[in-house]
Amino acid sequence: MVGALQDAAGQVLTTRRADHLHQGGLWEFPGGKLEPGECPEDGLVRELSEELGITVRSSQPLIRIRHDYGDRRVLLDVRRVQAYEGRPRGLEGQPLAWQHPEAMDPARFPAADRPIILALRLAPIMLITGPDPRQDAVFLARLDRAIASGARLVQLRAHELDHSAYARLARRAFELCTQGGAKLLLNRAPEQCRDLPRHGLHLSSTALAGFTERPGQAGELVGASCHDASELRRAQALGLDYALLSPVQWTASHPDARPLGWSGFAELVETASLPVYALGGLRPADLDLAIENGAQGIASIRGLWPLF
Repeated sequence: MVGALQDAAGQVLTTRRADHLHQGGLWEFPGGKLEPGECPEDGLVRELSEELGITVRSSQPLIRIRHDYGDRRVLLDVRRVQAYEGRPRGLEGQPLAWQHPEAMDPARFPAADRPIILALRLAPIMLITGPDPRQDAVFLARLDRAIASGARLVQLRAHELDHSAYARLARRAFELCTQGGAKLLLNRAPEQCRDLPRHGLHLSSTALAGFTERPGQAGELVGASCHDASELRRAQALGLDYALLSPVQWTASHPDARPLGWSGFAELVETASLPVYALGGLRPADLDLAIENGAQGIASIRGLWPLF
């Protein structure tokens, strides 16, 4: 069990492993092993009490990670601590440090902990832009309203535009996102985005199948649309930062696609060790349910795109 404690400034508590331990000298997130018969929530409460001297009052799932180090395999069940009492102290002599996720150096953490950093960096909701990108002024006004309402991760989806029109729209969307504190992901072939300002790329499932190594620039977000376990494995093998998994529910845009349902979604996410957004017929009210089923959060067009 692993706990992610965040302070009011957005910093997350990390601890340094003793030099004589496996992965010694590296930073990690606090937690420890479950005892036989212990439920996850109780195990987290006990571990953080013993390790940090705090009492966890509430937590919710963040991500579950399976990792094979060669000499041992680990399963990290990570929960975001929402409320606790007490002041964290290193009761086992371990150094503590509050670090902002964006400033964390993944190379200073065990490999199994690195997806936790990704999950902490990503917003819980991804806005996928809707109609009509051909009406620039109306489209950008809607995007501006969405950002003002709290959208912090935006995927620019405008397949109906040719490259030059998409490029013009992307540049203006990037300005709006940057001014509003949001990150812009371009849903376009990577070779068409080389000179476009962005915070990351989003790959279609077809594009995902065509890559043998991670595309994009160093330091930017790269994710992909997935629909089954094999596509999730490919996204993970390429070292992508996130995946969208769909459809969770029936959608008017893909009426013939068989919905996964929450049980099917949770079963597939259990096999993935990267943040996965739930997509398909979802609205903000579904966020807590998505998180309880293993999602990083939700992605949506109709449920988030301003109509007027």
